[in-house]
Parts: sequence; structure tokens; C-alpha cells
Amino acid sequence: MALREKSAQHRQKSVNTTFEASSINSSTVEEKLFGHAGEDEDGDDGPVVFICGKCKLPVGDSLSWDGSEDGQNQIRLKRVTDNVLVGEDTRLYEASKKSLCLITDLFCQGCSSVLGMIYASTPKNLDHKRFAFCLNVADIDSYILGSANQMLAAEGPKEQPVTLEYRGIVEQQLTEMKMLVMSMAQRLEEIEAGL
Repeated sequence: MALREKSAQHRQKSVNTTFEASSINSSTVEEKLFGHAGEDEDGDDGPVVFICGKCKLPVGDSLSWDGSEDGQNQIRLKRVTDNVLVGEDTRLYEASKKSLCLITDLFCQGCSSVLGMIYASTPKNLDHKRFAFCLNVADIDSYILGSANQMLAAEGPKEQPVTLEYRGIVEQQLTEMKMLVMSMAQRLEEIEAGL
């Protein structure tokens, strides 16, 4: 009875999750998160934010990482955002030929798409998945914090900051141009008077 009450309480919690089809698999996600492969890059990648593939609501981040399942193309998180809703119904799921599990689906609060599942009851060999948020990699996208590289033109490498020295040079050039224009205007008056 206590397990049934726990399960009912757990289903009532709302969680933020949304996924969209993606060509990446869970090993690629794990490599990006922990640098097991692809060490040729900076290696200074920031945390990863997982977002719904359809409506782009954030559903979790790599700070709550619990592992990945390559065979099922899933990632496991210990915590997710309030954008992930835990379904009401528990159903049977056959993880492998001899492994029947009870699962509850996870839904995106924004677009109601299925994002993954929670294993409520598992055989001993799958206990590591129980009560973790298993998100389908095909239904989520990700964003690495700090990966933005676009800057405004004023911040580009060719632009100079406006300093007092730079301002003085610009004012001097404007004064010289003003004197040149005035002398040309005077010369033009003299030419017109001679005609």
C-alpha cells in the first residue's frame, strides 16, 4: 500500500519536458557532456540545457545527469523542470525479452508531446533506471551554455573604443575639414565674382 501511495504522489508531480526528433544518440550527448571523445575541441564546454524538440521549453540540464542508455537512445536525469509532466497511467513495458517493467510516460507541458518515461517497477538488472527521468534523445534538443559566438559590429575586432585621445583626433580632423570647406567656398565666391 505504501508503494502505491508513493507512486500516486510521484505521478502528481509536474515536470517540464519536451522533445523533438534529432539525429544524435545518447553516446553523442554523453561525449559532449563529459568529453569522453572529441577532446580536440576546447574542452571548456559549459553545462548543457535540454529543451523540448517541438516547443523548445527547457526540460532539464546536465547538472542533474544520471547516465545514458545507448540501446534505447535515452538519457537519464535525476531532476527535470516543471515543464515536464508525469502521466497518470502506469503501463507494462518490455525492456527486453525477459524484463517486464511498469512505466509512466513523461509529457511536455507546452505541447503535450511524449518526452520519455519513468520506470516505476523494474527487474533487479534495471534498478538503476527506477525513478529516474528517462528522456528520449530523439524528442529533445540541447544547448551548451557559453557556446554563443555572435557579437554586435561595434564589438568586433576592427572597431576602436571611443577614448578621449580618439575623440581629440576626430575633432581635429573635423576642424581641418571645416577649414578646407570654408576655403573652397571662398575660392568659389571669387571665381563667381570674376565671371
